[in-house]
Amino acid sequence: MTTQSIMKGAEPWGSEGDTTGVLVVHGFTGTPQSVRPWAEAIASAGHTVLLPRLPGHGTTVDDMQGTTAKDWVGEAEMSLRGLQERCDRIFVVGLSMGGTITYDLASRFPEVVRGIAVVNGSLFSTDPRVKLAPILGKLPLKLKGVANDVADPAQRELAYDRVPTKAAASMLSFQEQVKNRIGQIRCPALIFGSRQDHVVNPANATYAYEHIGSADKDLVWLERSYHVATLDYDKEIIFERTNKFIEQHAG
Repeated sequence: MTTQSIMKGAEPWGSEGDTTGVLVVHGFTGTPQSVRPWAEAIASAGHTVLLPRLPGHGTTVDDMQGTTAKDWVGEAEMSLRGLQERCDRIFVVGLSMGGTITYDLASRFPEVVRGIAVVNGSLFSTDPRVKLAPILGKLPLKLKGVANDVADPAQRELAYDRVPTKAAASMLSFQEQVKNRIGQIRCPALIFGSRQDHVVNPANATYAYEHIGSADKDLVWLERSYHVATLDYDKEIIFERTNKFIEQHAG
């Protein structure tokens, strides 16, 4: 795929810094734009940062229709390996499905991931349409999107306005698998949850905090932001707490 086909602002991003590496993962149907300020805030503390664009994202909905969780996780895992080559300590942070991928990597690579920070990570859905996912997932349909759930009117998320059902079915299956493994995570965890989230039920944050296997864990509620909190009113809280968390656990 050529760079010309990528939406302006949806490009992957990275910054060379010290030997503390941080992988930043965006969400389902979103793009690196939604977490770019978070990545830049982490880079401003001097760390090495990688923010990949997940396959099928930031181009067209039809592109996404042909991708699955295996593709998205594979891209994140490749970036994790890239950080390993140049860094001594690695952290992973993510928004929404990017948070689900963060949990996944932490559960599968405990010897690599030093700590995680997750904003409105998705482990289960309370949408009644979920029951139809196995059927809808076999059809090339596109449903109304979940993008731009931001309280601040000055901000806008760059994301698809429709959701391909095949990709959605794959995402739902993936998050169920990760939910069943979250107890295996042992690294320090910083979990953020928006009180008003119209995409991911806030109970996901509570569930993650209560079931994650980490002894060192913290749950921070965001009172003024919607789902894409990394672009919203509480973004500075996320940035400051994340940098403090990384400094505390980098050793």
